[in-house]
Amino acid sequence: MLLKKHFVILCSLFSLLISTVIYAQQPNPEGQVKSDEKPVYEAYLFAHMYQEDYGRLYYSVSLDGLHWQALNHGERVFNDYHGHPSIVKGPQGKYYIAGNTGDGAPDINIWVSNDLITWTLFAVYTPDLKATPHYHNALQRIGAPKLFYDKDSGNFMITWHTPHEKGTKEDAEKYWASQRILYVLSKDLKTFQGPPQLLFHWNFGIIDASFRKVGDTYYAIVKDETYPSLYWPTGKTIRIARSKSLLGPYSLPGDPISPNFREAPTLIPSPNGKIWYLYYEQYPGVSYGLSIANDLEGPWYQASGYTFFSSWDKYSLPKHARHGCMITISKKEYDALVEKFGILESK
Repeated sequence: MLLKKHFVILCSLFSLLISTVIYAQQPNPEGQVKSDEKPVYEAYLFAHMYQEDYGRLYYSVSLDGLHWQALNHGERVFNDYHGHPSIVKGPQGKYYIAGNTGDGAPDINIWVSNDLITWTLFAVYTPDLKATPHYHNALQRIGAPKLFYDKDSGNFMITWHTPHEKGTKEDAEKYWASQRILYVLSKDLKTFQGPPQLLFHWNFGIIDASFRKVGDTYYAIVKDETYPSLYWPTGKTIRIARSKSLLGPYSLPGDPISPNFREAPTLIPSPNGKIWYLYYEQYPGVSYGLSIANDLEGPWYQASGYTFFSSWDKYSLPKHARHGCMITISKKEYDALVEKFGILESK
């Protein structure tokens, strides 16, 4: 009889444990607005590619920065574009997007749009990589060109990553570890100020640099491109460096915000403007991660996503979406994009 009683108690405890595991989940991410509140940021656009159509331009949109829906039935929105989408809003409310036809191509192509719907080729920039001071051994590679507009100086900055060593069969990683960030400034994206320059002077690989200014500090969000090991545990993670000047010098990047083997970070403010959402890809095209903080100085935590239980997921993106950029847009722009392209739950 006693044994039976103990068995019943154990079964009850086991049931309680199982129900706790099933129903326990992370609280909803901070930064959302209540139904009676007006958001500071009304809507968002994710310009990205897909795994099966790498380098081409697709759109997804969101009203909360967490749940994204594909536009245009999951088809391309602009056939002429090729690259890793990077969109920035410049003077007079115009949007610019940078791309290239491949890392080995010599040119960076720039298109302009008034409405994010119709894009017109605006300029072609051909950097003289060998003319980069202190980087004369640069290889002819232009990786993932990106745009940033600095309102304080009125300058656009184009950045990209360029390696200086070739990989070998025995050490293919040498190529990636030799990646460095180059940049050029421009007032109008038609004329460019001198040859490319090295932006960071750290002696390790860096790619996928994007920028944000908050207060009097510039934040560079980068991917540490060194291969992870016991001696370099930060390898292949997303990290943040800081500077009081756009052109540096920047601090060494801080602790990783993401797990290893993540890249293509893209940062947006939450609808209430008080929280930061930082997305990054687990490559190649496996999933997206989301880290959240109320200050770019941190601390950061990872939101739950891509689980086997949809009720656990605190964010969602179209299936097989790969890297690009997220930007804030107005509700009017959101409505125009939806009207033009039509919205799709997922691909």
